[in-house]
Amino acid sequence: MPENRLGRFGTKIAILRAGSPLRAIRRCYPESGSHFKPGVRVMHNVLLAIDGSNASEEAAKFFARIPHFDPVDLTLVSVVHRRFVHASYSTNELIEKAYEQDRMNALRSLDRIAELFDGANVRVRSELIEGVVGESIVQKAKDIRADLVVVGATGHSQISRMLLGSISDFVATHSPCSVLVVRPQAIPKPSAPLKVCLGYEGTGPCQAALEELKESPWRGKTELHVVSVAACLNEMYADSDCVQHYKDQLAQAKEQLEEVSDSVTTHFIEDIHYGEGITRFVETHDINLVVLGETPRSQFSRFLLGSTSQYVLRHVPCSVWITRNRMIEGLKAKQSKSNSRSALN
Repeated sequence: MPENRLGRFGTKIAILRAGSPLRAIRRCYPESGSHFKPGVRVMHNVLLAIDGSNASEEAAKFFARIPHFDPVDLTLVSVVHRRFVHASYSTNELIEKAYEQDRMNALRSLDRIAELFDGANVRVRSELIEGVVGESIVQKAKDIRADLVVVGATGHSQISRMLLGSISDFVATHSPCSVLVVRPQAIPKPSAPLKVCLGYEGTGPCQAALEELKESPWRGKTELHVVSVAACLNEMYADSDCVQHYKDQLAQAKEQLEEVSDSVTTHFIEDIHYGEGITRFVETHDINLVVLGETPRSQFSRFLLGSTSQYVLRHVPCSVWITRNRMIEGLKAKQSKSNSRSALN
């Protein structure tokens, strides 16, 4: 059973050990498709991973800036990894002292981050977990049925962005829900507008991403940019119905987003590669957040990032929100209907 304690600011902290008896949650992720389920709330239950670094603290501040309609249940999670080595007694004693120091630092970080949300429309709960960091975060997201996992990423140069943090990469790839990977260097100043870019193609995952974006009231100091990238359009198709189809989709997306934003701009781009087109747009327009739709790739409890999502995540210099929730719910509903028909036959 978890051990409960009160943090410095009165925040309830549950200390969990790896292997603690947690309620098993079964989820089925059908093969990718174009079905999504509209009207699903996605910002109710959020997991924010904390490791005491500047990146994770800035991730918390960035998430605090994202508007939301309803109260949010926010679970702050810090994971401490106890290392076991075959060594002398004195060496193991040093390792144990280092672990206890890490544990105390993690508790202080949880208290400090919890304070950021004082007075906000957020219910905060903090948990200290012992285990392997990436796997523990993903498992906790499953256990609490998280709608969104927020994690900080490091890396200022293009090379370090491509490498990404191993934990950020693992969480983005394996989380059973939407994931927000925050890059601190791209967070705008409080006085500056938040620039958000939605990659949009009119497909099921893109429409699901748009619906998830609509769960937040983006009015005020926010600019929404809807970007459609046509790869390898040649002169033969440049003035054809193909281009008009892209523009019609952008117009429909703009109309939907104007329900929650005062500033929506559409952009039609021709590029040889979808991911490169999005990346170049982000760099030239100083975008702070890219939103992409992702489809479940496996029936098992893991995700594989699509080539576009992976490329954008590792190349853009800003934060990335990979949306999955509506695709999950829609595909589960589709699978349920299919099972019902099979039972009747």
